[in-house]
Amino acid sequence: MPATQKLYETDATLRRFYARVLDCCQKMDSAYAVLLDRTAFFPEGGGQGADHGLLGGVPITDVHEKQGEVWHTAAAPLAVGAFVEGVVDGVRRDDLTVQHSGEHIVSGLIHRYYGFHNVGFHLGSDVVTIDFDGILTPAELSDIELAANLYVREDHPVQILLPTREELSRLDYRSKKEIAGQVRIVRFPEADTCACCGTHVARTGEIGLIRLLSVQRFRSGCRIEMLSGARAFSYLARMEAQNRRISALLSAKPAETADAVERLLHELSRQKAQIAHLQSEHFAQLAARFSGDADALLFEPDLDADAVRRLCAALLDATTGLCAVFSGDDDAGYKYALGQRGGDIRTLTRQLNAALSGRGGGRDPFFSQGSVHAAEPAIRAFFAARGQASEN
Repeated sequence: MPATQKLYETDATLRRFYARVLDCCQKMDSAYAVLLDRTAFFPEGGGQGADHGLLGGVPITDVHEKQGEVWHTAAAPLAVGAFVEGVVDGVRRDDLTVQHSGEHIVSGLIHRYYGFHNVGFHLGSDVVTIDFDGILTPAELSDIELAANLYVREDHPVQILLPTREELSRLDYRSKKEIAGQVRIVRFPEADTCACCGTHVARTGEIGLIRLLSVQRFRSGCRIEMLSGARAFSYLARMEAQNRRISALLSAKPAETADAVERLLHELSRQKAQIAHLQSEHFAQLAARFSGDADALLFEPDLDADAVRRLCAALLDATTGLCAVFSGDDDAGYKYALGQRGGDIRTLTRQLNAALSGRGGGRDPFFSQGSVHAAEPAIRAFFAARGQASEN
């Protein structure tokens, strides 16, 4: 079969076209693979997803290229030799085109300013990720975002070049691999020149907005998450709506929500410290009921794991007997802390976990912490059967 004429390479805005069906065969998943003499459907490649749409009224859900032939995954068969109309899903194509173009600008500027190479690119349905072989700081990411959006606003024309081998040898361009045959170059003047098979905007102003969401360490470099165009505007709208909601909840002006949250966290920290102080006084009063080598079994409501530990520690300061503290309820189970000064409770902890559907332990032989899924009577019966830790 002759190679498919790729209309998307010369006109990325083409959404309707006519073509002849050269071949149609059923795939294993009950779909059909259709080959045309020409197509405007972009096949998955270069990090960009495949176009969707209609072919002769039949839904196209995937497109792949094999040795120059572009195969379309169709929901129903098309007659070989038929002349059919193709309709590319314009919303999806426009989104992928804008995301891909934004990636070029960001990758090119990072390479230009910091010398880092794009070593991985994924155009996802939610975000675009780019991997680089160097590490960027959040401040540097902000600088790149500003530079990228200034470049978008300047509305540069995007150039598609098909250089000869001699011209290519003199061209400074980005490429992740050696390419056989004709190399297609996409140039964003003063920002990026790259070998690329994808679809791109005609002018950078069509992108509208670039938003760099995050940067994090990834392998020996970093990974950036970004959005462009309508995705970026939608993200900002969601963030604005969320900030207005926070503003209302905190009775703060939208521009002052961060300060309001800081004040709230400071007050929360102060209250937690006050609660911990009151708890410590209460724990000391409970521990004062025990002395000598008396065992202690206490059930205290509404304690977190740290408070359970602190209460057990207070008991250990008061008695050399076995100390057991439980907090929770019969439905959800109980957090526990076990301890005995100078003792070894590792066997007891294993027995407790086995008998009461528990989990936990500890590195120290005299102290353990965990949880059990059992009711209070069953817990009391466990210790009563061993003649240990009766509540005072």
